[in-house]
Amino acid sequence: MNGRRPDRPPVSFWYHFAPECAAGKAAVEAHADHMKKYDLDFLKIMDDNRYPRIGLRDGVISDAGDLERLPVLNGDEDRFGLQIELIEELTRRFRGEFRMITTVFNSWTVLRQMVAPESEKHAPPVIGETGDPRDNALSRLLRQAPEALGRALNVITESLAGFVRNCLAAGADGIFFSVRDDWMETLEGGRGMYDRLVRPSDLKILAAAREGAFNLLHICGRAVDFERFAAYPVHAVNWADRYAGPSIASVADWLSPALCAGLNNLGTLATGSPEDCRREAADAVRQAGERPIILAPGCTFDPATVPPENLHAIRSFVG
Repeated sequence: MNGRRPDRPPVSFWYHFAPECAAGKAAVEAHADHMKKYDLDFLKIMDDNRYPRIGLRDGVISDAGDLERLPVLNGDEDRFGLQIELIEELTRRFRGEFRMITTVFNSWTVLRQMVAPESEKHAPPVIGETGDPRDNALSRLLRQAPEALGRALNVITESLAGFVRNCLAAGADGIFFSVRDDWMETLEGGRGMYDRLVRPSDLKILAAAREGAFNLLHICGRAVDFERFAAYPVHAVNWADRYAGPSIASVADWLSPALCAGLNNLGTLATGSPEDCRREAADAVRQAGERPIILAPGCTFDPATVPPENLHAIRSFVG
C-alpha cells in the first residue's frame, strides 16, 4: 500500500457463503475456515446482512412516499448490528494476524436493492445486462420524484457513514467499498448522473472510513468511466481487469492506489486448469511491472463452479 515491493504478491479471493452463514457463529466459522483453507493474506468480511429496511411498508421502495419514509439510522440497528457483532467476533479471534475489511455497498447500490424484494441469492455480477426491473423502477422514481430520491440517497449515505464508523470501532481494519457506474447509463439523465447524484455520497462514506488502515475500492461491473474513481481516497483499487477492463498494464503507470486485480472469477477460475490459473497470476504480475500488486479476482466467485485446486494453485504460485 506504500508502493514498496513485498517479498511476494499478497493474494485473496472471496465468495458469498450459504444464507445460514450470514451472521452469528456460523458466519464466524465460515470466514475462519475460508482463511485457513487457502492461507489468504487479507479477509474480505462478507456482508449479507444488508441495509435494514426500517420504515418501509412492505420492505420495498415502490413510490415517493416510501422514499420519504426512510429514516437516518445510527448504523447499529437490526442487521447492521449483526454485521458489527460478526466483526467483533472475528477481531477477537484474529486481531493482528491479517487485515480484515468489511464489505460496504454504496448508497446507489443500497437504493437499487431496496426497490425489489429481498433475496438470499447472491452471485457474481452480470456484465452488460439491460432491462433490469430495478433500474426501470429507479428511472420511474427519477422522473416522478427526483427530490424525494435525492433525499433518500442522503439518508442512506448518512446511515452508511454511521455504520462504517461503527465497523471500524468494532475492529475492522477498513472497508471494501463497492461502487458501480454502468447501472446509471440506462437511466434518465445520462452519463453525468453518477457524478451528480452518487459521487458526493461515495466520498462522504469514504470520509467516515478515513481512520481505516486498509480501505479498498471495488469497482464492480464494467466501469463507464474508470478514471472517475482514480482520485477516491483509498489504499487500493480492485476491479475486473480480465473481462471488464481496463488492463493492469494500461493503468499501472498512473493509478495511484495499490493495484488489486489479475484473476478472472468468471472465466479462468471456473473453466481453467490449475496451470491456467498460475499462468494468469504470473501474467498479472508481469503486467504490473515495477508496481507491486495484490492478486485478487474482479469480484466474487461461484464456489459451485470454481474447483478448490484452482484456488490452491494461485496461492501456491505466490509461495
